[in-house]
Amino acid sequence: MNLFDKYKLGLPYNDFLQKYGTEAHRSRWQQVLAQVALTDAQTALLKQFKRKMPALCLAGAWCGDCANQCPIFEQFASVAPCIQMHFLDRDEHADVQALLQINGGNRVPVVVFLSEDGTEVARYGERTLSKFRAMMREQAGASCPTGITVGADPLLAQVSQDWLNEFERVQWMLRLSPRLRKIHND
Repeated sequence: MNLFDKYKLGLPYNDFLQKYGTEAHRSRWQQVLAQVALTDAQTALLKQFKRKMPALCLAGAWCGDCANQCPIFEQFASVAPCIQMHFLDRDEHADVQALLQINGGNRVPVVVFLSEDGTEVARYGERTLSKFRAMMREQAGASCPTGITVGADPLLAQVSQDWLNEFERVQWMLRLSPRLRKIHND
């Protein structure tokens, strides 16, 4: 399956929410978007991004994990227009869902990062490390020590940084790609 073709079928953030979300879903996503607060350093980093970075996000407007993470991507794209997010509904695109399963199951959100000419660069998704750490603390408790230390930032800030790390990694992969450097003569 050509995921770049699927990317072209995807919708921008607001169009996706309008088509697939109820008013309650849209409200929840908007609440999270309003809470995503990028630091000056994160904003400065995003402004360094130059290479086009199409990104396909398989999501569900109804999904709590999507509501808590996808607005982060919208915030990144508002600072770095080279990030070109398109969203696909996982139920409407079951073929993509089957391809992007994680740990043998249907999980969202999953982001597929692409180059401007449609080559898959990376995949990342479901939940970030910070979210899994929080879940371990909540669900496993003291009976299952992990040895993991946790920063003082609220979880949304930690998850935003986790995602930013992946967006940054992909951007540098694109910027350093010999194939793309030849195309852009840089």
